[in-house]
Amino acid sequence: MLTDLIGQQFGNFRLERKIGSGGFASVYLGQHVKILAHQAAIKILHLTNVDQEIFRKEAETTASLKHPHIVRLFDFDIEHDTPYLVMDYAPNGSLRNRHAAGIQVPLTTVIQYLAEIAPALQYAHEQGIIHRDIKPENILIGLHNELLLSDFGIAQLSETGRTIIATQYHTGGTPHYMAPEMFRGKPGKASDQYALAIMIYEWLCGVTPFTQGNSIQLGFQHTHEEVPSLRTYVPLLDERVENVILHALSKKPEDRYPSVLDFLQELEAAASAGPPAKSTSGSLQLTLRRHSARVNAIAWSPDHTRLASASHDTKVEVWNASNGEALFPYQKHASSVYAVVWSHNNMRLASASDDKTVQLWRTDTGQHIYTYDKHTSAVYGVTWSPDGTRIASASADKTVHVWRASNGQRLHNYTSHADVVWAVAWMPDGKLIASASGDGTVHIWHADTEQQRHIYRGHKDAVYAVAWSHDGTRIASASADHTVQVWDANTGQLHCTYSGHVDWVRAVTWSPDDTRIASASHDKSVQIWNSHNGQTLFLYQKHIDHIYSVDWSPDGTRIASASADKSVHIWQI
Repeated sequence: MLTDLIGQQFGNFRLERKIGSGGFASVYLGQHVKILAHQAAIKILHLTNVDQEIFRKEAETTASLKHPHIVRLFDFDIEHDTPYLVMDYAPNGSLRNRHAAGIQVPLTTVIQYLAEIAPALQYAHEQGIIHRDIKPENILIGLHNELLLSDFGIAQLSETGRTIIATQYHTGGTPHYMAPEMFRGKPGKASDQYALAIMIYEWLCGVTPFTQGNSIQLGFQHTHEEVPSLRTYVPLLDERVENVILHALSKKPEDRYPSVLDFLQELEAAASAGPPAKSTSGSLQLTLRRHSARVNAIAWSPDHTRLASASHDTKVEVWNASNGEALFPYQKHASSVYAVVWSHNNMRLASASDDKTVQLWRTDTGQHIYTYDKHTSAVYGVTWSPDGTRIASASADKTVHVWRASNGQRLHNYTSHADVVWAVAWMPDGKLIASASGDGTVHIWHADTEQQRHIYRGHKDAVYAVAWSHDGTRIASASADHTVQVWDANTGQLHCTYSGHVDWVRAVTWSPDDTRIASASHDKSVQIWNSHNGQTLFLYQKHIDHIYSVDWSPDGTRIASASADKSVHIWQI
């Protein structure tokens, strides 16, 4: 078989580039030669001397699968003695791309994934088809971030678990995920459940239970060795959740759940049973009350001695963070103030308002310094460059302006968002800017040139907040889709999704050591969680209305939160 097929035509598609490969097949992006808007994934099977009748029967059976979470096969043939399949193209990669080996995924996210995968697998089983190669690489991410079960090319087509094309041309399966009976050549529906449980095990702790040796050695481990406890890796995992997963990993197929949907239901029940393993009360130190309307933003001074809070009442209040004393109000804005941020030397504050301006003023006296008025709509976000010479402001006019802090001279105008820009954050080394928008994306771009570096599209709804880790390697973004997502600032690769909130997430902040994240939501809670795996550590629920802002003190000892209940709380975990 030819090794380089780029440029060749299979059916109505010309192969543009390789997008994946494995022992069973290579997958290319195919461009329809007549319909320019039509692209597809072309799977070139690594098979020779194929019995055409057997191949067609298998392909027709696979093509008969019609489910919103199964990749659609819409054509197939054999050309140049090479069988190929034409399938829908999933542009966002696979769950392996989203979660690299070693990355832990929060249980809430795992259950969300299973809620899409299990019904698709159950549907295939009801059609008499066994997948036989469930693994993260074979779960693709569609255009709208939906999960798509793929690679039914080695499916089992009979209730007895036998299919001629699979046994004659390919052994099938991936040893790290294979059930004991598969190593004996007797796959069944319960084998897919086992592989699903292995995948969940890996997501929760970062590794598959058996990792050492070749296929024969792995087969022995799956068949005879006890599965290592998940709670060794994830001590706070509920024992009931672990027991459900271990049940699905029973050595004998008949000892597993009756179906993958039964597995899903048991896992959902275990995850929601009883109180979570986390603290739910905080040590409230101070309640600050001088605003007469909702408080939109809160910010600690870099020396952690003062706080600034911005409100719908058009004022910014400056407070003593030790005793809650109100030092003075800033009252130069003509409408609601949505954002406030300190310069890195503690000397100036910048506040952004519905009056279409950003205003700079002294932090000791409140004396007005300068008004930037070049936006054409409300300004929702503002950030200083690390060296204090520039400011970036984000607006409902769908732009981010970068301008000199000394005189308001506009330097750049970033215009690539398609909706309101809700938030903007400067990278700690000053090179890049991140902007979050109602268009559901976060854009990373060069602060000096506006050149776009990366667009992150992981959210399903408007993104309200964005924050860089202090080491500049990761970004946390908060969305109306109820999630906070932590991802690599260079590649956009998702590290973890936090799904603990049940309403819009409006704010997010990193702890000074980057190990924890605090997120604030319309669900009236601030939640503290592990930034590496999304594990919930703490809930703060002492506000009585939506929470719009949260900020970690620079010394890491306290948190401030601002709410629609017109108050600011200062508290300790």
